[in-house]
Amino acid sequence: MNSVPRRAAAAAALAAAVTAAALALDPWVWRHLEYPGVYDKDWGRLLRVFGSLYLWFPLALAVWLERRSREPRGAAQAWLLFWGPAISGGVAELLKMLFRRERPGLHDGESVFRAFSDRPFSTSNLGMPSSHVMVAFGGAVVVARLFPRAAPVAYTLAAGCAITRVLARAHFLSDVVVGALAGWAVGALLWSRFAAHRSPNPL
Repeated sequence: MNSVPRRAAAAAALAAAVTAAALALDPWVWRHLEYPGVYDKDWGRLLRVFGSLYLWFPLALAVWLERRSREPRGAAQAWLLFWGPAISGGVAELLKMLFRRERPGLHDGESVFRAFSDRPFSTSNLGMPSSHVMVAFGGAVVVARLFPRAAPVAYTLAAGCAITRVLARAHFLSDVVVGALAGWAVGALLWSRFAAHRSPNPL
């Protein structure tokens, strides 16, 4: 087995282990970690909007406007700041229809799955994965490649978005963990497929 498949297999195994651990911790986290007023705070609203396309479209536009005349290749990459989060959000909706786990608040923290015969194409009140978190990580991974020195800031904000979704009791811990992993994967895949050149940042 060469190095690329070996790394992919190791990453998949690590993702599966982290997801399994989050699933096991879901009941404890639901009972002990909450802050219902998190979005009443400016910092809470900031972290939530990191998982919204209302942030990522103007950010992509601003970077494109800055780069278009002096760095055509970088200008093209700038639009991945929109498409990474946007496609991640779309994939999140598809995964919700597949996993079909309802939000924890509907069942007092119990893990309940909706039957496929019940509103098969509606994602209303489905929680796995978190769309906000997938959008946040789909954008963060592109930021990390466009601006490697900004990677810690981008990932910290994305992780903060995930934490607020749990504190607000909108999602199980595992919802945001799956969202983070899937969002990172979508963003990384888009970058490797469409970016004109690779960043030296491996994350």
